[in-house]
Amino acid sequence: MIRFLCLVMFTGLFKVTFPQTPSTYLMGKTTGVLPYIEYGLGSDRLGGAKIGFLDTGIVIKVADSTQANYKVQLSRDHFAYLQKNHFQKDSNTRLSPYYLTNSWLVYGDEKYDYVSVGLDEKLPYKSIQQIDPCRIVVDIMGATSNTNWITQRSTAKEIKNAYYEQVEDDVFRVFIELKHEQHWGYSISYEGKKLVIKVKRQPPDLSLAKLKIAIDAGHGGDNSGAAGVTSNIQEKKYTLLIAKELEKELLLENATVFMTRTKDTSLSMPERIAMLKKEDPDFLVSIHLNSSNRDSVKGVSTYYRYIGFRPLSAYILESMVDLGLKEFGNVGGFNFSLNGPTDYPNCLVEVAFLSNKEDEQLILDPAFHIAVACQTTEGIKKWLASCKEKKE
Repeated sequence: MIRFLCLVMFTGLFKVTFPQTPSTYLMGKTTGVLPYIEYGLGSDRLGGAKIGFLDTGIVIKVADSTQANYKVQLSRDHFAYLQKNHFQKDSNTRLSPYYLTNSWLVYGDEKYDYVSVGLDEKLPYKSIQQIDPCRIVVDIMGATSNTNWITQRSTAKEIKNAYYEQVEDDVFRVFIELKHEQHWGYSISYEGKKLVIKVKRQPPDLSLAKLKIAIDAGHGGDNSGAAGVTSNIQEKKYTLLIAKELEKELLLENATVFMTRTKDTSLSMPERIAMLKKEDPDFLVSIHLNSSNRDSVKGVSTYYRYIGFRPLSAYILESMVDLGLKEFGNVGGFNFSLNGPTDYPNCLVEVAFLSNKEDEQLILDPAFHIAVACQTTEGIKKWLASCKEKKE
């Protein structure tokens, strides 16, 4: 009897228990077109600061609610905000006390490399780009490691290394180290309950004749954009004129060009993103004209969101300044919708200010449109040449 009581006491010390899941939480899944999560409730004219897009059907635990958003719990210590129209209540969804990762597979096909991570459930995630070394870092929220092997096949051509770190009890960090210094894009989605990171390889031939370039003429249709300070010209008309000149210049280089619009068409940002994802360009240039409350502000600027895509915007800005335009700057972390996708390098070009009289006169000049197209193309060429020079 004494031995039995001692055994019970001893095993009781090591009894494994898990926290009970409260039944009061609202549970559901992501839904709709391009659902995304935000860091907080702050906002500006472009919306709140976004963490990133999510796939649909991802398990979501709602912790609180505002008028337009749900505060969602990603892990024990991490929260984000999800628009209510991107949430679908699901009474069949139950929150598990823990979710495990399983084995990985790293492989490639004719065009892409892939990292496939097995999971117990479709969990939220967020990603960042890193440089020096060039890496994609993905945090899988709510996941705890049970990954005991990572199978890596020689068919993967761009991925140099793939590994992980359990940075918190329920935050599982995936590292994907790339061979080239330039990020060429990636996308994240689920295949069943496997999280798949699809990694774009650097094109084997970086001449324009071998590349597909997407050009976006800003605004259009019922969205006229800014207006000229003296002429009252509409931004949507002149972005299209400049975009068409850029198309001509790139076609002279035998490039393949995709235009998001070729006439005065109304296109929402989700519609533009959807068509760009379908076209799968090597990179994107979006043409806009700037405006300010101060008529003294003038010059050219370029914009990017992710650090791995900055080089394209920096080279285009450097080339555009050669036109004699004042440099307004190269702007990072920009919350513009077309800078949001990670699928391909992208750059927003604000050519000049419609609110400045001197810039406005340039914008009115057809010769200036051609010059902008030539200098943008020159900046692209210099960027591509820098990618050729960089060693793996």
